[in-house]
Amino acid sequence: MSERIFLAGATGAIGTALVPLLARAGYTVYGGTRRAERAAALEAAGATAVVVDVFDAAALSAALVRIGPAVVIHQLTDLPPGLDPARMGDAALRNARIRDEGTRNLAAAARAAGCARFVAQSIAWAYAPGTKPFTEDQPLDLDAEGNRRISVRGIAALEKWALDSFPLAATVLRYGLLYGPGTGAQAPSGPSPVHVEAAAWAALLATRRASGGIFNVVEDKDDVSNEKARRVLGWTPELRLTDAGPR
Repeated sequence: MSERIFLAGATGAIGTALVPLLARAGYTVYGGTRRAERAAALEAAGATAVVVDVFDAAALSAALVRIGPAVVIHQLTDLPPGLDPARMGDAALRNARIRDEGTRNLAAAARAAGCARFVAQSIAWAYAPGTKPFTEDQPLDLDAEGNRRISVRGIAALEKWALDSFPLAATVLRYGLLYGPGTGAQAPSGPSPVHVEAAAWAALLATRRASGGIFNVVEDKDDVSNEKARRVLGWTPELRLTDAGPR
């Protein structure tokens, strides 16, 4: 039987691209969503739909214990398309809750299920001011203000819950600003963009190759270094769903 994966946030922008990649790679995919009306689309894409709310810790743990995944992939967010500034105030708070409480619940459920590996979505534009290009060992901007402070502190909580969840081997993917299908942005923007399909590839490669740690997943720009992801994961920003991928 193929290795089982539980993908939280399977109907989001990255999740939608990642489900067919995982299925094509031979994994048995269980796709988590809190909306029952999205279950049919997940099934059509090749996943077994699991309707569960990440904030319901007991139900989430029961679902993962039943599934028994070898890997849990965390792609949960609650953000408006294109990061619409008019909607980011409330969204920042909701998303920070997912990153903190949601990640805590998901990591605990993964441990309860005997999961071996945990892959979590983070962001690459949370670094404190410093020498560029930013590398994974540089500090996050925890002294930021306003919505950025909320976002960065949510990211810090997510990464702590993931990386401190022994015995899980946890990998954190710090994605650049997403563009492409389902993101609300069709072209790259900002100093550290990444195409949503290349981001999905990073999650698949982390599942295959990473034994833990943090990786920047961004295009080749001067702001953030992707050298580690290229070297360890074999990832490149040109990867798309139609590619066979690195060997």
